[in-house]
Amino acid sequence: MTEIRQQYYEGIGRRKEATARARLYPQGSGRVLINDKPVNEYFGRENDLIAVYAPLKLTGTDTRFNVSVHVKGGGITGQAEATRMAIARALLEADPEYRLTLKTAGYLRRDAREKERKKPGLKRARKGPTYTKR
Repeated sequence: MTEIRQQYYEGIGRRKEATARARLYPQGSGRVLINDKPVNEYFGRENDLIAVYAPLKLTGTDTRFNVSVHVKGGGITGQAEATRMAIARALLEADPEYRLTLKTAGYLRRDAREKERKKPGLKRARKGPTYTKR
């Protein structure tokens, strides 16, 4: 039994609690699968779809690669932005000449904003209990 191994370029992206691992397969038709579902079936919002396709459209490689992404954790938009970063990093591995283009667009920088922890005596991270005079 012979195993056929296909070459791919891999990138990992993170945003909030979401982590995405993207694989770009060369000689593709532009198909994007996220957790084994078509991208427009997984992400319903238009902004999330735009975020996922952004690095591919920016570099003009939206029909050159087939993309497979495994994403977990966080919310829908966090997953979309983690996917965008993972695809951008995989494109960088495929062709280092895209670095300046992707960097100026901000797709290689990790958005480090996280949810602030809840403090004792407060309702949330900063919201205090309601003051009552009597």
